[in-house]
Amino acid sequence: MEQQVYLALLHNPVYNKNMEVITTTVTNLDLHDIARASRTYDIGQYYIVNHLDSQQGLVKRMKDYWAGDFGAEYNPDRKEAFSVLEIKAELEGVITDIMDREDKEPILVTTDARTYSNTISYKKLRQGIQQGEEVYLILLGTGWGLTKETMNSADYILEPIYGPGDYNHLSVRSAAAIILDRLLGEAWW
Repeated sequence: MEQQVYLALLHNPVYNKNMEVITTTVTNLDLHDIARASRTYDIGQYYIVNHLDSQQGLVKRMKDYWAGDFGAEYNPDRKEAFSVLEIKAELEGVITDIMDREDKEPILVTTDARTYSNTISYKKLRQGIQQGEEVYLILLGTGWGLTKETMNSADYILEPIYGPGDYNHLSVRSAAAIILDRLLGEAWW
């Protein structure tokens, strides 16, 4: 079986800056840019996780626009990028969808700017992906990050992305592109 990697951007449950559990709103740039990166790196599916009906409706309208007559004709590349986008209310729905597709439960991999006892290097996770024996679901958080419960449910937590300086606050779009390239991109080194 060929290895599959899936990606989910969680808007709930996540923290705000006061460490309260909230639901964040969907942003246009996250939909477009992460969908483009997901399609470029051949992700099985890019999921938006948001349980608010208004936010689900917004994602559906945007996807329908780019798949529809004018949007698809105006920018066929955007239509293709949005072909990997799916919305789910909860993370459990994402896991169920992947299990239905793959006939196995995905290994959950979260991301954080800190290290944990189950932190995994990009090199080690890349090797696991290349072996093609497992299905992986990479979880990205919005707001001020994934909740403690979500982090504790993960099989692995990817090591942080560091630059040469001491500033470490990437947008989720930038982090997604870096992560996908490190795990699935060409071995340029």
